[in-house]
Amino acid sequence: MTGVLLVGYGGFEKLEYRNDLPVPKPEAGEVLIRVAAAGVNNTDINTRIGWYSKGITTSTEAGGAKGFAAADHVDASWSGAPLAFPRIQGADCCGRIVAVGDGVDSGRIGERVIVRNMMRSYVNYRAFECWTFGSECDGAFAQFAKAPSRETYQVECAWSDIELASMPCAYSTAEGMIHRAGVRAGEHVVITGASGGVGSAAIQLAKRGGAFVTAIGGRAKASQMVALGADQVVPREESLLRRLGKESVDVVIDVAAGPSFPELLDVLKKGGRYAVAGAIAGPIVELDVRTLYLKDLTFLGCTFQDDIVFENLVSYIERGEIRPVIGKTYPLSRIVEAQKDFLSKSIAGKLVLTIPQPRD
Repeated sequence: MTGVLLVGYGGFEKLEYRNDLPVPKPEAGEVLIRVAAAGVNNTDINTRIGWYSKGITTSTEAGGAKGFAAADHVDASWSGAPLAFPRIQGADCCGRIVAVGDGVDSGRIGERVIVRNMMRSYVNYRAFECWTFGSECDGAFAQFAKAPSRETYQVECAWSDIELASMPCAYSTAEGMIHRAGVRAGEHVVITGASGGVGSAAIQLAKRGGAFVTAIGGRAKASQMVALGADQVVPREESLLRRLGKESVDVVIDVAAGPSFPELLDVLKKGGRYAVAGAIAGPIVELDVRTLYLKDLTFLGCTFQDDIVFENLVSYIERGEIRPVIGKTYPLSRIVEAQKDFLSKSIAGKLVLTIPQPRD
């Protein structure tokens, strides 16, 4: 089959477009998916460059093109365990089931599906443990992929494959943070990185629940954030504290971290909640611990997702309560161009790869 192999940590040269890869065979409890489309995500780039290693202290962008010489391969993965190469990446998958393993109903063949990207089957559903599709196992950057049947969800809607492929990683990450933070109707929520995939998803999901949303993002993309439902936009170069004032916000949904982190805590009310699932602006931040305890703040690190998170996401899609935001599509062979555009942050909306279809 055709696919893209990640052959090691480093720059774009570590992505190899190949036409001679073996088609995976579904084991017991698994399904084989003919992949139609796969989204581009921060995690694909972070994994390629070894950004998850504790030896890296700067933003993703700093090593997006060439990787990081300081990356320690021992801990440069989601799980903290060494990543096995070669690896087919791709956390977002939309396609159709074409074969099933033992114990799976053959009636599933033909279903159009998306795959839960934070998978629990391979860790026996232990709490706070998961594998990432395309990291700890092969993912969607190929014509075929296999996944556990119980984590492969049929979706019945009129969306295109490209639109469905924009959902799993970004929207489940956003829904996971909103779920963990217990966002309620009428609460004031600040969302960082709000013009990106996770941030734009969080705007829609928080507004779906009745929250008042302040979005932080690029000034040039303010109109797109308002169109998604943001009640107000604060350009990332402006002071959030000056715009909102102290103790004015109930919840912060953060994927940026970096130098602006202290202001995020300053604007939180006493008893406020801070949920984080990324650090695209830099993982090392300045924390005055007195702010944390004197304001009785709750910090929520959000990687693991309860089962209800992805189930909710599928239901929102099928009921038309959220909508995809597609920025640009590329054939899989142009994955490097797609990742360069992703790193440039010049395109609003999700970037999606279309997968070449094999001859029957």
